[in-house]
Amino acid sequence: MDTSRLPLTRDLVLVGGGHTHALVLRKWGMRPLPGARLTVINPGPTAPYSGMLPGFVAGHYGRDELDIDLVRLARFAGARVVLGTADHIDTAAQLVHVPGRPPIAYDVASVDVGITSAMPDLPGFASHGIPAKPLGRFAARWDAFRDGGTPAHVAVIGGGVAGVELILAMAFALRSRGRLAQATLIDSDEALRATGEKARQKLRRALVEQGVRLEENTQIERIETDHILLQDGREILSDFTTGAAGARPYGWLADSGLDLQDGFINVSETLQSSDPQVFATGDCAHMDFAPRPKAGVYAVRQAPVLYHNMRALLTGDPLRKYRPQKDYLKLISMGAKEALGERFGTTLAGPLMWSWKDRIDQAFMEKFRDFPAMDPPDLPAEHTLGMEEALGDQPMCGGCGAKVGRDALLSSLTGLGNTDRKDITPLPGDDAALLTTGGASQVISTDHLRSFCNDPVMMARIAAVHALGDIWAMGAAPQAATANLILPRMSPALQARTLQEIMGAASDVLQQAGAAIIGGHTSLGDELTIGFTVTGLCPRPAITLAGARPGDALILTKPIGSGVLMAAEMAGQAKGEWVAAALTQMSQPQATAARILQDAHAMTDVTGFGLLGHLLGISEASGTGAELNTSKIPLMAGAAELAGHGIRSSLFPANQAAVPELKTSGWQDLLFDPQTAGGLLAAVAADQADDLLEKLCAAGYPAARAGKVTSSPGAITLSA
Repeated sequence: MDTSRLPLTRDLVLVGGGHTHALVLRKWGMRPLPGARLTVINPGPTAPYSGMLPGFVAGHYGRDELDIDLVRLARFAGARVVLGTADHIDTAAQLVHVPGRPPIAYDVASVDVGITSAMPDLPGFASHGIPAKPLGRFAARWDAFRDGGTPAHVAVIGGGVAGVELILAMAFALRSRGRLAQATLIDSDEALRATGEKARQKLRRALVEQGVRLEENTQIERIETDHILLQDGREILSDFTTGAAGARPYGWLADSGLDLQDGFINVSETLQSSDPQVFATGDCAHMDFAPRPKAGVYAVRQAPVLYHNMRALLTGDPLRKYRPQKDYLKLISMGAKEALGERFGTTLAGPLMWSWKDRIDQAFMEKFRDFPAMDPPDLPAEHTLGMEEALGDQPMCGGCGAKVGRDALLSSLTGLGNTDRKDITPLPGDDAALLTTGGASQVISTDHLRSFCNDPVMMARIAAVHALGDIWAMGAAPQAATANLILPRMSPALQARTLQEIMGAASDVLQQAGAAIIGGHTSLGDELTIGFTVTGLCPRPAITLAGARPGDALILTKPIGSGVLMAAEMAGQAKGEWVAAALTQMSQPQATAARILQDAHAMTDVTGFGLLGHLLGISEASGTGAELNTSKIPLMAGAAELAGHGIRSSLFPANQAAVPELKTSGWQDLLFDPQTAGGLLAAVAADQADDLLEKLCAAGYPAARAGKVTSSPGAITLSA
């Protein structure tokens, strides 16, 4: 049976992208649970791996090597990604709150948000210090600081193993670059007091060898921009001050209603909290049944038990117990490519230990770099002619990449525009229709998107912006909208949850645009599809495709490349940060841009036909030609690289066939790339173009002067 077509009946929500959850996602991709909708919530598209942080700080690893790409991982697992920071879990209502979006409902949830090393009680730390955790922010700040050019003073507060690893790595990195002026480790007690005697001696010797100043039994008065003031009046110079003094839980857990130990979530042997529907794991959890120090090894070994128990809770099967080991191998980086290993009182140090640690870390990260390929189902032995050609060699894209090609669409519409009605104004190829009602000019358009993103909220935002594009392109003010939704098969409870998310997100976009949702239609089908029929009022003559004049400048308000990026994301070949940036750009409304361009001679929104296809529409309607300056066309991050590797949307061949005289290759194929919720393409008076561009950029649009209108009817040329 094709389990992808079975109805969804339960929501499983992973709050945080910690190591345990990352491993669970990978295991889920290998063996998903039919009927379960999996969601992962994380502040960003990546999750840093703490084991490689000292190596990154020292310069042994690049920034990309440190990160687990949660967007790629979630695609492999069939999960939706919510990029945002959870700030409350309502266990009574079973809702997770993320600012800026409707709450996310769960039947079973797990919390793996890690810890923070912020020091809210230390004066000046919030303004001038950088917590070592969460790792993402720290890594970005250190990356920028390490590559500076002036003599550097650095300090770490906290003399435990984590603090020693950090200061040794920082000192090594700066010394290697000839920048180290002073490195200081500060602790209010004796440093390394939790380690064995032999390990303590070796690590103290390493501090001396790296030139680290050790301040023990020292109290800090406050942190300043360039120094630390001690309570005895001394000052320690520091341009980069970080804290690794213990683990602190996130404050929002205190309002969860769960039983806590010093702010950490108490869990039982099954990793369940005081609420059986909520699990917790990793550093944010406290194993009340077997207390242990915070260490990544426990998080990793909790993953199989968490994976089993969450599934068991959803299926009614028995749960398993987690049994943490009493001791574990501690591998501690020592700045250079050397490490110290300690277990059961035995201590070894040197390059061999570093190689061992590196192999362990690389093996862990390799789990998230290459995912097993899931073969598509075989075609039936007996099938009609042409089926293989119709399927093609890649999955059908979502969004505008799933639309019918320009030539097929235009040929089907030939002759349909004729009407004797006096209240309909025929337009040459515009997507919206122009009506006259009670003396008022009104435009109406409809559009829908096949889902390319598993998050209904993000899809609703993009679909609403996409549908409004035709209204904005004609210079109209959005008025009213009806929703047309197809939900995948799911239980009534999940239908209600999904509809609330979609309508809440869409209503926000449409209300901000000045329109109201006045109704709609819903049905169940194989996959999520979201569409809107939108009307708008024209306070002035509508802008159509037909007004471009030779000499006009062509302005494009958004970068192109969304089709290639979404095709690559479906295939697991796009970086998560590229995908996140593309989704943000697609969900950017064009209302302000439309107001700035209200005097345009001709305008359209760039969507399914690609930049060249929509420019061709303006040229044909206006009886003009165009010249595109390819070096000026803005591209989405990663789009050129992916196009260079041969990634194409499934609609690309049809778009390319519409302008056969233009031969492109490599990144220039993006000119035919179908865009979803793309930018406005406007023909404006040349002497106004610079002023309009300045206003667009000031309003937050990455707009560009992409070319000019020429006098050669239908001829489009490219220039560098």
